[in-house]
Amino acid sequence: MRDGNVHEGVTFIVDPAGSERENLAALFTQIMECYSVSGKEHALADSVDEFLTRQAHLVVRRHGDTVVASTQLHRDARVVLAGHIDTVPVIDNFPPRWLEPGDPLIRDEISQAHPDERVMWGRGATDMKASDAVLLYLAATLTEASYDLTYVLYDREEVAAEFNGLRKVAEAHPDWIQGDFAIIGEPTSCAIEGGCNGTIRFDVITHGVAAHSARAWMGENAIHKAADILNRLNAYAPATVNVDGLEYIEGLNATLISGGTGTNVIPDECRVHVNYRFAPNKTLEEAKSLMFGEGAGLALGGGVAPAVGGVFKGFDIEMKDESPAARPGMDAELTRSLANLVFERTGSKPQAKLGWTDVARFSQLGVPAVNFGAGDPLLAHKHDEQIPESDLLLMTDILRQWLSREN
Repeated sequence: MRDGNVHEGVTFIVDPAGSERENLAALFTQIMECYSVSGKEHALADSVDEFLTRQAHLVVRRHGDTVVASTQLHRDARVVLAGHIDTVPVIDNFPPRWLEPGDPLIRDEISQAHPDERVMWGRGATDMKASDAVLLYLAATLTEASYDLTYVLYDREEVAAEFNGLRKVAEAHPDWIQGDFAIIGEPTSCAIEGGCNGTIRFDVITHGVAAHSARAWMGENAIHKAADILNRLNAYAPATVNVDGLEYIEGLNATLISGGTGTNVIPDECRVHVNYRFAPNKTLEEAKSLMFGEGAGLALGGGVAPAVGGVFKGFDIEMKDESPAARPGMDAELTRSLANLVFERTGSKPQAKLGWTDVARFSQLGVPAVNFGAGDPLLAHKHDEQIPESDLLLMTDILRQWLSREN
């Protein structure tokens, strides 16, 4: 896509005569040049599908714009490597470009750490097209791994959970993504981030009586009643919870507020949109109980219902989105072995994943999973999203070494 209206796929190629650096850079560039904001990933999915289908050692399946490719080596264990191909909306950062050393668009911390290195700039560079490039390169070149491998390149991760391509595959074809261990290529600067916080989003609603603002005593102001909601949110102290040796920080925040129908009308309704990020020591239902009281029965698509207890007791609630947390699974043998190798190579110890990721979907399937990917997670979604080229090489080298180890 060049003008914002044309969506074209490309033919991905790995050149047998090219170096690993050259092939990774070429794949990365081609993926970056495919516009794939959530809901518009079809062209990129076609290119991924065509590329993986050309690899004779892979069995390729497709569900919507999610492509799943698997080896059939009859190994003792199977590892799933997954990455989403969509991005958040563009903010004057498409088309992408390589920045040569010294370019003023290179962030200071990157230029200092990688002074003689070129940097990819543009939407999706860190979240997570760099990791996608690594996965596609490994899919084409790692033909005799110590494990059977399943590669999952999926759509619509950056929008509401109901649209998530991995979720749809998990519901329609759970056997396609079964394994003994899974790696999600979310950006982690090539460190291990275990598990993830869960998330629920909901509207807390106040009700009033509409009236002319010149005769406000004839009505009840729903926006004014929202002050109690904000007071409860301000009084909340974020909890830090240790799960399997990793520290997860919870959060409870208002992210949107809406109300009123006119500048001279007393509003009869106000909605405060709240996001609760909860640690993986809690189930989804336990998180809801803390917010709305036990047995409130609030569910997606269930309309408006009162909170019978919890933080928002006395208010009406409408659920908008929910996703469970995932425990880090640091006690699993495959998790430990990957974490040990990452520490040997980078000096980085495992950390907790504070944002929600699709490791939770694998957790629901009983598959231990971690986040491990190229790029700085703090640059995800930023207007100057960028990544040094060596991050792709490091991620590739670590995964190749670990996946090729002796059982």
